[in-house]
Amino acid sequence: MQIFVDTADLDEIRELASWGVIDGVTTNPTLIARSGRSFKEVVDEIFKIVDGPISLEVVSEDAEGMIKEAKELAKIHKNVVVKIPMTVEGLKAVKVLSREGIKTNVTLVFSANQALLAAKAGATYVSPFIGRLDDIGNEGMQIIEEIVDIFRNYGFKTKIIVSSVRHPIHVIQAARLGADVVTIPPTVLRKMVKHPLTDIGVKRFLEDWKRVPK
Repeated sequence: MQIFVDTADLDEIRELASWGVIDGVTTNPTLIARSGRSFKEVVDEIFKIVDGPISLEVVSEDAEGMIKEAKELAKIHKNVVVKIPMTVEGLKAVKVLSREGIKTNVTLVFSANQALLAAKAGATYVSPFIGRLDDIGNEGMQIIEEIVDIFRNYGFKTKIIVSSVRHPIHVIQAARLGADVVTIPPTVLRKMVKHPLTDIGVKRFLEDWKRVPK
């Protein structure tokens, strides 16, 4: 399973990439705005830090506008994946872009039906938002299970990016279900590293080492 980091914070991306576990980055207009830097500055730096798929999002609402934006974004770097919203206009755009060899990530997916349609249109990735489903009382991981089953049944090449991850348990569940990718906020990635028994063990080893005759 690939791990993407879900942020546009360059300091965080640089630090997490140094761990050797980051395969790509997902961004969106909200994350770019939070960075406090220009879009070009953020994007150029991300490509220097991470050599993997980098999702950049369009902001047009009609297919024509999405396609135009996507073509411009794809020129930035060979690793660009264009995020397209899961709408009728988005599907139209994905169909055109997939035929032109531009990688797409259909975002804001909340059902297996939507994921199926995105795959049929030729999406490179689909991004089900599991945390937002949990927030409204649904079981977000259930749609991951459904999408995995459907894609396997029919041999879709579209990859599943588990998104809107809230905690480390989401990551384990996604991995057990066989999702291709999970995109994780830095706070959750840091929690994945930690375990109280590891901390206790390290402390004990260091204390014992001090007692070894020099």
